[in-house]
Amino acid sequence: MKPSGHIDKVMHRIGGEEVLKHRLRLKTTIMVVKQLALQGSSFRGHDESDDSLNPGNVLAWIGFAAKLNDQINSVVLRNAPGNAKYTSPSIQKEILGIIANRVRCKIREEIGDSCFSILVDEAVDEAGREQMSIILRYVSSSGIVTERFFALKSVADTSAETLKQAICDVLSQYDLQIEKLRGQGYDGASNMSGQFNGVKALFLRDCPYAYFVHCFAHRLQLALVTSAKVCDPIWDFFSILDCIINVVKASPKRIRELQAIHKKDLDGMLDAGEIQSGQGANQMTSLKRSGPTRWGSHYHSILSIINMFNATCVVLEDLCHSKEGEQRAQARGASKNIKTFEFVFNLHLMKGIMDITDFLCQAFQQESVDIVAAVGFVSMAKVKLQKLRDEGWDKLLQEVKSFCSKHAIKVPNMNATLGRGEKQTTLEHRYHFEYFNQCIDFQLGTLNSRFNESSVRLLQLSGALDPKSSFRSFDEENIYRLAEEFYPRDFEGNEMNCLQNELGYYADHVVHSQEYDVSSLAKLLEKLVETGMEARYRLICRLIRLVLTLPVSTATTERSFSAMKHVKTDLRNKMGDEFLADCLTIFFEREYVIGMDEDSIIDEFAKLKDRRVQLTL
Repeated sequence: MKPSGHIDKVMHRIGGEEVLKHRLRLKTTIMVVKQLALQGSSFRGHDESDDSLNPGNVLAWIGFAAKLNDQINSVVLRNAPGNAKYTSPSIQKEILGIIANRVRCKIREEIGDSCFSILVDEAVDEAGREQMSIILRYVSSSGIVTERFFALKSVADTSAETLKQAICDVLSQYDLQIEKLRGQGYDGASNMSGQFNGVKALFLRDCPYAYFVHCFAHRLQLALVTSAKVCDPIWDFFSILDCIINVVKASPKRIRELQAIHKKDLDGMLDAGEIQSGQGANQMTSLKRSGPTRWGSHYHSILSIINMFNATCVVLEDLCHSKEGEQRAQARGASKNIKTFEFVFNLHLMKGIMDITDFLCQAFQQESVDIVAAVGFVSMAKVKLQKLRDEGWDKLLQEVKSFCSKHAIKVPNMNATLGRGEKQTTLEHRYHFEYFNQCIDFQLGTLNSRFNESSVRLLQLSGALDPKSSFRSFDEENIYRLAEEFYPRDFEGNEMNCLQNELGYYADHVVHSQEYDVSSLAKLLEKLVETGMEARYRLICRLIRLVLTLPVSTATTERSFSAMKHVKTDLRNKMGDEFLADCLTIFFEREYVIGMDEDSIIDEFAKLKDRRVQLTL
């Protein structure tokens, strides 16, 4: 008879082998689920039976892994015990929940004791449910401005009280204290930014230092739309432009014809040496429709119509001979409008203006842009628009005439007289002052009204930290007042005196040093951290971090909604809210997930609740 100790060792060895098999089976599922979530792919199939030809992505990829590895094949699917297959939807959701929660905990760990801002927006998902995206903006320990997707919450209604409570629930779950909130970024909706009862006002009651910044990208959109609606020539031009693009893109046949003609035009220009060839150049494209909520898309519509002008005219001419009366009438109207001097003039005028404003659109989409740089970008755009108004007329008129000559469009006599008596003027005067000057004046006027930051003292004082142009705006007194007036909770006791002393040394060491001559406040902080100067100027760096924490735009929330459309499609419209939030967290913040250790996920999975089989020794 074997000694009892020997039997225990044998049983322990057998048990250990079973645990390893269970862990390998679960690890295979975790790896498959993680990769599918990273790609935003679906998990389940319509028929997940053993004989199904299309069992869904999870089972299909586990089967694929089994074919490549005999060890995996011996423990998964049909070779797995019925009570521990680890392929059920509930198991998949538990795994996703663990991974997503780890991502959020990692973000919370990065924030640490630092202050942060929230960026919030709402959108309707594929199932018609109102979803609220919450983004956290903070400055990392290495001095990098960071915006992270943190949560997606389904809300029963969009009242300010409901939204505020949902945000507070998310923050408190991860021990993010409202007292550390230093910025709020929303669009201009009354329930978000209302002066008395909006989410902004409710948070300010709890934390008076959670300063609100109206999304710069949204303000730019409102400014451009307002100027277009007020200025009749602009509004008429975009109406005609939309009509032309809609007529040409109404059918695949017209698009193919457009592309074929454009390709022929490109080949001719390449042969004549008018354009250069190269990797990525002269690719096949099409006319681009503008979007109602993205004014920047109008810029791409203008560029596409200029690039494919001849091909568009040819397609419209062909459609003028269509047998269908409605198509023929639309094409004739579009063909007539596109070949007028007025349309070509407005086309190039708006291109010149939107060359400038599109830079703002792109700048406001960057999560690293800081509030000081954003205000500076707006000021630069105003200067460029004013310069275009003062000096750009002759160049624009020459470009328009050259374009008309190239495409056989009649150029009217610009010296022709219009009107009678005292109101008599020339055609050139009309285009110069009633079109060119008026259009730019409206753009400048709306930008000035929407971005009138001179009255906002917080931004005015923050500009004193700006390192641009060799610290031209540096002002010790304004920096001190910035901390004293707006961040008294972050500088307590004797720290204000210490800050004043630091500023003197900072002015001599950093401000007058070429080493710190950088283009933005964000890059300045990175440089100070990199060179170890944060320890020496800790209070100034603390103030810079607070200013960098202020939100600029809600572009990251918009990106999260774009990701939501990829994850929750019309074929996956029954996804639960928690399931959707977890999938979106993994999909959006993938850099945290890719290197995540599967064995540690198994250990956490085993601790969630009592399991039918043993997963740890």
